[in-house]
Amino acid sequence: MSYTIAIVGRPNVGKSTFFNRLVGYKKAIVDDISGVTRDRIYDVAEWNGKHFTVIDTGGLVFKSQDVFEIEIKRQVQLAIEEANSIVFMTDAATGITDLDENVTELLRKSNKKIFLAVNKVDNPQRYLQAQEMWGLGFEDVFFISSISGSGTGELLDAVTALIDNNTEEISDLPKFAVIGQPNVGKSSFLNVLLEEERNLVTDIAGTTRDPVHSVYKKFGKEFILVDTAGIRKKAKVQEDLEFYSVIRAIKAIEDCDVCFLIIDATQGLESQDMELVSLVVKRNKGLVILVNKWDLVEKDTKTAGEFESKIRSKLAPFDDVPILFVSVKEKQRIFQAVEMGLQVYSNRKQEIKTSDLNEKMLEAISKIPPPSYRNHLIKIKYIVQIKKPYPVFAFYTNYPDQIKGNYKNYLENQLRSLYNFKGCPIRLLFKDK
Repeated sequence: MSYTIAIVGRPNVGKSTFFNRLVGYKKAIVDDISGVTRDRIYDVAEWNGKHFTVIDTGGLVFKSQDVFEIEIKRQVQLAIEEANSIVFMTDAATGITDLDENVTELLRKSNKKIFLAVNKVDNPQRYLQAQEMWGLGFEDVFFISSISGSGTGELLDAVTALIDNNTEEISDLPKFAVIGQPNVGKSSFLNVLLEEERNLVTDIAGTTRDPVHSVYKKFGKEFILVDTAGIRKKAKVQEDLEFYSVIRAIKAIEDCDVCFLIIDATQGLESQDMELVSLVVKRNKGLVILVNKWDLVEKDTKTAGEFESKIRSKLAPFDDVPILFVSVKEKQRIFQAVEMGLQVYSNRKQEIKTSDLNEKMLEAISKIPPPSYRNHLIKIKYIVQIKKPYPVFAFYTNYPDQIKGNYKNYLENQLRSLYNFKGCPIRLLFKDK
């Protein structure tokens, strides 16, 4: 399961700057004015080969009557509850404030592992000033600068030391995750698969924080359904549905081979769905899109084709994805969806013979060679598939850094036309020959 870290602190201490550094790009808005981050922002980060989910939260203010600050506090508490550990950020320039002490009190009640990150330690004088932060009583204290990156490596070393990379897999069975926005039919889809012939369904429990994985074994098919919000209900918790659905989707994506993205036929592919697609592609997982509630759509002979074309145009350039129109309520094409998922799993695992790969791809490259670089011909001499759980191909060339995006797209399209990688993101690497 994806290890989750929440960045927490009072306003304007540099949480969003630190978040952007972790995820590798400017996703969170940064400003000197407090209260810019109102919603939780989440993404996947990597450090020393270990991947984890990061949540950026709004600045905590206590005893406020402001409607936004009340909402921020509620959202931060949800993030703390969902996280495995907390990075508590303070500001060395201003020292310990009443708000820092209030946050400290809140975090101690969580019983989570706390890493105190004292930010804005940009010079020796700030480092001396920052020593007073030991007074907050935390054992793990790190003096950092979110802007320059100073000290962040030591902090990340300590955080990722808690992530176990050697967790044994439950089994070698295909793992499917069902993701999507709230109320699109995820629970109903899972129930159709699991509630029939219950005696053939077993539950394999992970740790207390891990969800339950349900094993499907019917009609000659066997696979694992990775838990999503549709399977597990959090009792007696007032949940922010969108937040929990995305956080659990991220965790489910991390732990699966293929994702079923369920969308609402009456709404189409929305921006939140595209966020989930980008997470699936970023993590190199297989993808099947199920258009649910198709029974509610007024249609003629062209409706499905036009609907599919709109979806593919939004998915471009990764549009080689199975799209199936289903009705969970009417149990239409549900088991055809399972067949598609298993096919994508097979596509993702396939290994291409090096001799066959070179024979066919070098022929395609000779027909349309890469554009020259400064009057030098770019020659691709050899191609090999790298052994990974997903399709990765290395192209050995004399100018590996000069293969441009359009030509990369051409190479990927040739691979897809020659071999069946439908539903699978493909990674291309270019190396010096």
